[in-house]
Amino acid sequence: MIMPQRVGNPKKRRKTYFKEWRLDRGLTQQRLADRMNTTKANISRIESGKQAYTQDFLEACAEALNTDPASLIMRDPSDPAAIWSLWEQAKPAQRQQIVRATHRIMKVARHRTPAG
Repeated sequence: MIMPQRVGNPKKRRKTYFKEWRLDRGLTQQRLADRMNTTKANISRIESGKQAYTQDFLEACAEALNTDPASLIMRDPSDPAAIWSLWEQAKPAQRQQIVRATHRIMKVARHRTPAG
């Protein structure tokens, strides 16, 4: 069985959220390009999936958009139901409550799950 080529195949690339983060931050492609010392065309090609991003691009883009590199490839900032977006909006004391509640939920879930 021949596996389809993934490396260098734009159709096999996973979705990224570069454009969503840029829009969330209220930037045009040109403004982001200026912040990253690159071109608008480069931003456009990467956002559209026509060009693969590099680690250097990922890190520079994250810095320019004031987020972390993982978020650019895993998280849609426009998804209001995402748990991480609630986390980012929470104040430090609220984050402590979220962690405690999550631990309680996980502990209850472990006790209810049949041993396998």
